[in-house]
Amino acid sequence: MSSEQYKQMSIKEFSKAADIYESDHAGVYNLCKKDYPDILTELEKEPFSDLLDCGCGTAPIISLLYKKYPQKHYTGIDITPKMIEAAKAKNLTGVNFILGDCENLPFSKNSFDTVICSQSFHHYPNPQNFFNSVYRVLRPNGRLILRDMTAPAPLRLFINTIEMPIINLTGHGDVRIYGKKEIKNLCENAGLKLELFERRSFLRLHCVARKQV
Repeated sequence: MSSEQYKQMSIKEFSKAADIYESDHAGVYNLCKKDYPDILTELEKEPFSDLLDCGCGTAPIISLLYKKYPQKHYTGIDITPKMIEAAKAKNLTGVNFILGDCENLPFSKNSFDTVICSQSFHHYPNPQNFFNSVYRVLRPNGRLILRDMTAPAPLRLFINTIEMPIINLTGHGDVRIYGKKEIKNLCENAGLKLELFERRSFLRLHCVARKQV
């Protein structure tokens, strides 16, 4: 499939999911909630002021952060109009929600000191474009906190070549999951330094990359 076909599939998938995404009837999307505590813990390791959530969906993470750190500045971006509509409907004062493509972030250079991305990255058909864009919008010494799916190499091969193509036949827009070497290459090509890569429970990738001074 082409990049645009993948993106349109994701938009279609998450347009259907927008109404239930944070409900008790979210199905497989409930698994995303397992990422939130680790993201919050990572954020607590150093101060931040301006945070961008890539693939923000209905803004579940920004909502948690807004309650805990109301003085910070938050921006969410998502490619699915209905997700952005649901996020805006929360009426979080001072929070900006933008309809846009995470592979081409529509923000100025050095706009954020923190970028987070949770369970969205495996939908990006051009992953290097995302990392390049993150580098551009991060301030010097800013960091990317990335959570997504991963697995040992044999299982990743099965997921990427067999499972995901089958899942996509049911209307999903999944592209690929990655291992440490691939993420490290994406970081280095963009100019980011990979500081942390861990494979955690529930086949989770936990990654921190920094824009060096």
